[in-house]
Amino acid sequence: MFDCLLLNAQCYIEENLVSTDIALGEGQIKKLGDLKDEQAKEIYDCNEMTIIPGAIDTQVHFREPGNTHKEDLASGSKAAALGGVTSFFEMPNTNPSTTTKEAMEKKLGIASEKSVVNYAFFIGATEDNIEEIKSCQGMSGLCGVKIFLGSSTGSLLLNDEKVILELFKNIPLMFSIHSEDEEIMKENFSKLPENPGVHLHSSWRSPESALSSTKKIINLAHKANKKIHVLHISTKEEVDFLIKNKDVCTFEITPQHLHLHAPDCYERLGSFSQMNPPIREVEHQKRLWDAVINNEVSIIGSDHAPHTIEEKKQTYPKSPSGIPGAQTIFPLMLNAHLENKISLDQLVNYFVKNPVEIFKIKNKGQIKKGFDGDLTIFSNKEFTIKNEDQASRCGWTPFHGKRLKGRVEMTVVGGKVVMRDNKIISRKDKSSSAVNFQH
Repeated sequence: MFDCLLLNAQCYIEENLVSTDIALGEGQIKKLGDLKDEQAKEIYDCNEMTIIPGAIDTQVHFREPGNTHKEDLASGSKAAALGGVTSFFEMPNTNPSTTTKEAMEKKLGIASEKSVVNYAFFIGATEDNIEEIKSCQGMSGLCGVKIFLGSSTGSLLLNDEKVILELFKNIPLMFSIHSEDEEIMKENFSKLPENPGVHLHSSWRSPESALSSTKKIINLAHKANKKIHVLHISTKEEVDFLIKNKDVCTFEITPQHLHLHAPDCYERLGSFSQMNPPIREVEHQKRLWDAVINNEVSIIGSDHAPHTIEEKKQTYPKSPSGIPGAQTIFPLMLNAHLENKISLDQLVNYFVKNPVEIFKIKNKGQIKKGFDGDLTIFSNKEFTIKNEDQASRCGWTPFHGKRLKGRVEMTVVGGKVVMRDNKIISRKDKSSSAVNFQH
């Protein structure tokens, strides 16, 4: 008797689509093949559906603890599950910031009770917490270290090159980098008019700021012989530079930077399209898409960063930066696949294979006997993104009204279906757990 049988699907196995059934039990994939005569507690007919290994979102901000009016680990993880995401990596700029082992343990404890999908957390780097970071090594659910080179939401900021170099040399974990040059941004801000409009967000947090910071961090990575991961790349110049330095880095692009562009987004959405680093002009967007199409980027991450409607309506620059995206990240890129912009191999690479390899995730990323039972199941059906369907507490998305090809039909976590037919399935037999890594 298995826990779950998934029948009649096309399954992505070893880079091919294979017609097979999947049996799940004890949190893992137990058997593949013709399983129609097997017994299970739950049986689902997945005819006309495609099953891939579970999608992973390697950059979210779920706001707990400290700002749970915007989001918490329950609502954020439900948004992820509705969008087909089976595991998330959450950022440390909560309140208090996640910069100690105690704070890490607290988050892991909350997630173990609340999250409907698998979870992992970054510890934030500061000028004086290297020993705390060392004490966390080997923890289940620790995905890496986050460095904010430019100030963003929250108080975490580290731009002391000596400290960063020491961290790179002494901490074997993966480092994910928010790359903007604080000094250039301060100078740019001083030049803005008295009442700047949100369309000047990209002038304040300029392409020059992003490239300058990225050059500095790559130089430090070379000095330390350290492979790092640079987040939410927004400029064509950074893409070209990072490709030349791929021996020490991988990088990420968000769906927001791929699907929104200036000045259109600021004219239509105002501060609801404000994020850090900013949405930029079409010339940058085109280069980002080229990086996706040509396999130059490694990961698509949502940078899910919710704020309430009331907060976003504040006059710029008091309006906070951040756009929700955990629920829409996979559907937006699935649509790109079904419109023949990217292949199925690329879709799986950006959401599964590359995250598993870069962050050294254990036992995930394949539809294979003995691997974790995390699966994303979708059809070719169309649907429209709507504000009212978003699970995030912020209750909005910049993609409201956008029609997409492809719909997530089921999300399977730890061998159990946690989302089906756009509804979260409440389970007494909780199946989510902390993600394990090879630290």
